[in-house]
Amino acid sequence: MRRLSTVLILATLALGLPLLAAARDGDIDKVNGSVHVAAGQQAGDVSTVNGAVHIDAGAVVHKASTVNGAVTLGDKAQASELGTVNGAITLGTGGRVSGAVNAVNGSIRLARGADVGGKLDNVNGAIVLNAAHVGGGISTVDGDITVGADSRVEGGIVVEKPGGWFHWGSERKPLIVIGPHAVVQGTLEFRREVVLKVSDSAQIGPVKGATVVKFGGAQP
Repeated sequence: MRRLSTVLILATLALGLPLLAAARDGDIDKVNGSVHVAAGQQAGDVSTVNGAVHIDAGAVVHKASTVNGAVTLGDKAQASELGTVNGAITLGTGGRVSGAVNAVNGSIRLARGADVGGKLDNVNGAIVLNAAHVGGGISTVDGDITVGADSRVEGGIVVEKPGGWFHWGSERKPLIVIGPHAVVQGTLEFRREVVLKVSDSAQIGPVKGATVVKFGGAQP
């Protein structure tokens, strides 16, 4: 998966070589430790291996990534891309990512008013939107997806068929929920069996590979 190349190259270099000088002013690059960007501050590329990345409220960074750690984008903080291998990603209220958000073996959660301009995807772990927006579609292999009430997704939803080393756990059917007044534009394509539950007040595009089960009220 080419989208993971930056994170995987980081892991290979960091584990095998000493740290190099920062590529540009404001970059932060660590091994075996967390990275913290304080509220209202600015930084370039922020990365670590075996540690978390915390970007506090109102801070602005370019890319943020880690291997074996979580990435947290605070309320109204901004980044161009977020990525992790073996860790969760959380966007706070009003947090904004102009590009892609990617996790392998980790959940992705968007709080109210959070905005992702690019694609939102993972392999394993829940994906949850709470009155949030995603502009580039959502994809997973083995994760549940909840497009919560008043959320909006452009670019559709794809659930990929497990293959290779992702095949473990594939007997379980992912649960896909489209909540009240949520909108999903584009095709909802399921390349494996899923359970698809859609609010009777939601709006969705064409569905391939699954049967819609309608529900009323706040949740199924």
